[in-house]
Amino acid sequence: MDKQSLLQRDLNHLIHPLHHRAGHENGHVWTRGEGIYLYDVDGKPYIDALSGLWNVVAGHGRQELAAAASAQMEQLAYCSGYTGSSNPLAIELGEQLAAITYPQINRFFFTSGGGEASDTCFKIARYFWKVLGKPEKTKVISRQWGYHGVTLAAMSATGIASYWPMFEPRVPGFVQIPSPYPYRYEAPPGQSQGEAAANELEQAILREGPETVAMFFAEPVQGAGGVIVPQDDYFPRIRAICDQYEVLLVADEVITGFGRTGKMFGLEHWGVQPDMIQFAKAITSGYFPLGGVGVSDRVAATFDGDDVWMHAYTYSAHPVGCAVALRNLQIIREEEFPAQAGTKGARFLENLRGSLSNHPHVGDVRGLGLMCAVEIVADRESKEEFPAAENIGARVHAAAQQRGLFSRMRGDVFCLAPPIVSSEEELDRIVEIIAASIADVL
Repeated sequence: MDKQSLLQRDLNHLIHPLHHRAGHENGHVWTRGEGIYLYDVDGKPYIDALSGLWNVVAGHGRQELAAAASAQMEQLAYCSGYTGSSNPLAIELGEQLAAITYPQINRFFFTSGGGEASDTCFKIARYFWKVLGKPEKTKVISRQWGYHGVTLAAMSATGIASYWPMFEPRVPGFVQIPSPYPYRYEAPPGQSQGEAAANELEQAILREGPETVAMFFAEPVQGAGGVIVPQDDYFPRIRAICDQYEVLLVADEVITGFGRTGKMFGLEHWGVQPDMIQFAKAITSGYFPLGGVGVSDRVAATFDGDDVWMHAYTYSAHPVGCAVALRNLQIIREEEFPAQAGTKGARFLENLRGSLSNHPHVGDVRGLGLMCAVEIVADRESKEEFPAAENIGARVHAAAQQRGLFSRMRGDVFCLAPPIVSSEEELDRIVEIIAASIADVL
């Protein structure tokens, strides 16, 4: 297969996510994956330093996941998940999730991915408050640099402004507050950074009117926005504010779920329980599109009345997806992914800091578990960013690709989330490549 011919055929017939023709003309055409490596059609291997899109936690080429999908396709490839129709795999997956998620979350609605899960969360929150006689509670508060998907409603919750202009106006009723962003958030004198950032939520609720706010939507660690790890006092204060003003706390665990941060789910780091969670990505290690929403017992009770809840997706509780998820959960348990991510991630972050923290253009090196970021700046003292026209991040990423590493940037922030099965030697190689690539460009 000739790479340039394939890329031309691609450009003739495909529209890509985040489509940009010039950016794709010299792109990759992946043909296989093995462990932490992706292989381009020209035969060159690349370290998959973002686990695909944060999701391939078990690595590429896991035969047991392929076998689970194949066996289920032969037995029952598809059936509806609508009321009056179920399958044993979905039932078992719900039971297993109830055993490993937050204690008060025991009921689940399945989707095809995170964007569908976000829209489901918005609708559940509205429905919940309507049942409780508070139909004005419809607004969603999220955060700058938060990523929750790009359906029209999910995009309106996503706090990365570059996703908005082509599709304005956004859906009404979505409000963003500042991220806790320890590297850049400025707290008022006398307040801890985490508490001050959390109090932004209280201020927003009071501005909008508590009687109008349905939910606060937050990733435990903001992923696509640049791996922003909150302060230890942030989420406990957030939980207290949500309780005070009767606002549902919804955790977007699409990236942080199933071990990535060193805990099975992200909010466990701070001892906080949400009212709802959403998940996707790592539940199947990306081998099948599957996501979902888990709700607390209090929220779940509203579904058991006489009304039909008018929300549905064709592929909810897909039997093949559930089979792959169940086999992947077995891998996560048996190979102790949370413990692996915690131990390997701490060493990985330490090595990144040791190799990069003295570089005059590395402003911050941060992370939790096996999700880390390196933030490149023009000036370390002022934290001033490079002008966008200099394309520093893209140039560093290009240098990394020349050395056989592929990931994604958020501007000049290099995001890293390698598969949890990565060896220490492979993680060390990632550090070497990042350091050399930054040195090349700067």
